[in-house]
Amino acid sequence: MTEPAMANRGVALVIGVGAESGLGAALARRFAREGLRVMVAGRTPERLRIVAEQIAATGGAVAIKVADATSEADVAALFDDADRDGDLALVAYNVGNNIAATAQDTTPELFERLWRQNALGGFVVGREAARRFSQRGQGTILFTGATASLRARPPFLAFAAAKAALRAVAQGLAREFGSKGVHVAHIVVDGVIAGEYAATNFADYARSKGADGVLAVDDIADAYWALHCQKRSAWTHEMDLRPFKEPF
Repeated sequence: MTEPAMANRGVALVIGVGAESGLGAALARRFAREGLRVMVAGRTPERLRIVAEQIAATGGAVAIKVADATSEADVAALFDDADRDGDLALVAYNVGNNIAATAQDTTPELFERLWRQNALGGFVVGREAARRFSQRGQGTILFTGATASLRARPPFLAFAAAKAALRAVAQGLAREFGSKGVHVAHIVVDGVIAGEYAATNFADYARSKGADGVLAVDDIADAYWALHCQKRSAWTHEMDLRPFKEPF
């Protein structure tokens, strides 16, 4: 792809980029491969640098921004950088860690931390993206959800409450800004994502699923890109993704 063609695709902002094997990194690589200039945002500079170097090595255009998605000031500065020329086209909100804790072991501090990462951060980012996109009549906002977005099961009460709130944020934004040309979609990732997080936190369980029993990050990224490419006469608001043999 030539450089002018790449420049015409606009900018993709991916918030919540961590490990190179994670979903945030896969989204950034996918969007860069399609010719978008990608800004990767997160809280760990070293991880952002690794992902950015991989994208640059394949000829993609990429920039790094360290930011806290729950901070209005950080988010405003992040969007100013990503949208400096008014060509921001796509925002993916991929923030949120899952922490296992029974109801008795869930402190108010833990509950609030998960809510801030998922719901509050999603609201702050989504509101800023919707404000900019609605002024120009186009743009895509994608939110990463989980099985817990739809149901709460122990030991993930706090995580489920946070993800359900994020889903409500996505619905509210879609209903308010869809008619103004803003495509808001919520993706329910129903299953184990293959990557560093699963390998570190529940390796035996992930292995028990087998090669076809976990979600490959590149395949998830393909689905996100398909959402961005949808024609406005047939938009998807919510999509669920799971391995073919995952019960539901």
